[in-house]
Amino acid sequence: MNFSSFIKFTVTGRFLRYVTIDTQSDPSSVTFPSTEKQKDLGRLLVNELLTMGVTDAHLDEYGYVYATIPSNTDKKVPVICFCSHMDTAPDCSGKDVKPIVHKNYQGQDLILPDDHTQVIRMVEHTDLKNQIGNDVITASGTTLLGADNKAGVAEIMDACYQLINHPEIKHGDIRILFTPDEEVGHGVDHVDIAKLGAFAAYTMDGESAGNMENETFSADGARLTVNGVSSHPGFAKGKMESAIKIAGQIIAALPDELSPEHTEGMEGFVHPVGIEGHVETASIDFIIRDFDEARLADHVEVIRQTAAGVLKKFPGSTFDLVVSQQYRNMKGVLDQHPQIVDYAMEAINRTGLTAKLCSIRGGTDGSRLSFMGLPCPNIFAGEHAFHSRHEWVSVQDMQKAVETILHLCTIWEERS
Repeated sequence: MNFSSFIKFTVTGRFLRYVTIDTQSDPSSVTFPSTEKQKDLGRLLVNELLTMGVTDAHLDEYGYVYATIPSNTDKKVPVICFCSHMDTAPDCSGKDVKPIVHKNYQGQDLILPDDHTQVIRMVEHTDLKNQIGNDVITASGTTLLGADNKAGVAEIMDACYQLINHPEIKHGDIRILFTPDEEVGHGVDHVDIAKLGAFAAYTMDGESAGNMENETFSADGARLTVNGVSSHPGFAKGKMESAIKIAGQIIAALPDELSPEHTEGMEGFVHPVGIEGHVETASIDFIIRDFDEARLADHVEVIRQTAAGVLKKFPGSTFDLVVSQQYRNMKGVLDQHPQIVDYAMEAINRTGLTAKLCSIRGGTDGSRLSFMGLPCPNIFAGEHAFHSRHEWVSVQDMQKAVETILHLCTIWEERS
């Protein structure tokens, strides 16, 4: 079935509407969701779903949006879920986003009008080579765009609209889940798996059109606390051992080859992301990533040995290292249910794209959902240059993502 021949896409209008709502999450917050403004988008989505005729759409106390598109087939089809996150990254402002549609892109530099120093160049964003003749959406230069992950939200919302308005597209029960706080690592903390009642899920949160991701990093966090020796600075000679300076030396002594800026592909890394403290005590926060879960312990040992080596010069000082699990590579779960990925690959191919199986140098809500009993790979949403003022997405890629969702619904029905 060639969906593009008879459906009228609504994804672009939805996307342009959603990105103007500030939903930035806050890693320092102790509330859930971390910012109440994320619920502003949630309420809008619920109202749009109710208007479509999705009668059970609702926003819960935690800021999750749940909804169901009921089955329209006599077959018993496994329930599948589509998921995207509503928040945008803390790295860059998401307030007063002004999206710009650059129609019929021809390979030129895109100079963003509100800050002419912000230029999106094909040489730096190589996937723009695949966008010649397409309509590319950017922000105006002072904010991120929010394609991560409002592109996914808009695609799922358009797919809901199409399923409701085209009953000839046969499918089983389809669950919808929109989450807050994915960007700060808490996106599925309060998801009600029993309420979803799904066999499989798909996040729409990937990059290039055609990409299908079944593998993420495994991830830990670590906090290294240095306990130094404080002294009055006027009488510190031979006494003071500054925890701040020790922490700086530890960071400087970490092997370059294990840093994010020196790794790629399937290589893991150790990354200091924050430091705070004073003379007596200082703490360094790390994120530790690898596709091979067993190697996480090796990376922790690198931190430990580096700290121990530096502390040899400071006999009065000590350190503590506390490691916490963040998420795990979803591939181990997905490999137990190969049809979940296979059906998605077929759906992508049916749109006319060539499906490409990829690994994510990061994580998604699907990483944790997979280990909560809901296997969940990641499908492209078309978003690029995440978390930056250079973020962009194309209209045509979003439309292909909508088609992928529709084909995936029909494939689960056909194979049941």
